[in-house]
Amino acid sequence: MPLFFWSVLLLFPLAMLGCESNSQTVTSPSPKTLEPDRTVPSEPVGDAAKNPAATVALDLKNWDETLALVARHKGQIVVLDLWSTSCEPCTVEFPHLVELHKQHGEQLVCLSASCDYAGIKSKPPESYRERVLAFLTKQNATFPNVLLNVESDVLFEKLELASIPAVYVFGADGKVAKRFDNDHAKPGEDFTYAKDIVPFVEKLLAE
Repeated sequence: MPLFFWSVLLLFPLAMLGCESNSQTVTSPSPKTLEPDRTVPSEPVGDAAKNPAATVALDLKNWDETLALVARHKGQIVVLDLWSTSCEPCTVEFPHLVELHKQHGEQLVCLSASCDYAGIKSKPPESYRERVLAFLTKQNATFPNVLLNVESDVLFEKLELASIPAVYVFGADGKVAKRFDNDHAKPGEDFTYAKDIVPFVEKLLAE
């Protein structure tokens, strides 16, 4: 009996220890390791980090808001180009606006205003954004760009402008120094940046 008694006393604590170990395993499972959130990069990647064209922006504005944008740059020469993706003379001349910006960007401000919106009910101004922005990006037009949300014919009537292309040059005083258009041009005498706008702008800068 004494030997049996002491054997029971020795085995009992071991049995209790085993129960406690099993209990802890069931009630306290190991926490799962959470993966870090990688959906939002902390720094620009891809084209946004390497390609200047990735910074091309396009804002939806009416004509008065566009003029307010021009007014912010009073004290500088401002060149505002009215154009559209469906106007071939506009798209032919547009690269020269970009070149003007590259050459004199510290002395003047270049702006563009797309007149693509034609007032069609099924095609609101915002529906033109993709193709206008694609053209601007291809041209690397990193200056301020506007997509006008007023119907083009209504705007032309307001401005007493027959058609685009048209370029407004504002002097440092904020007033229109000259508007270039083809309203009264003879065949073959349409205005160009090289022949008309650049010399006029350089003259203003020299003054």
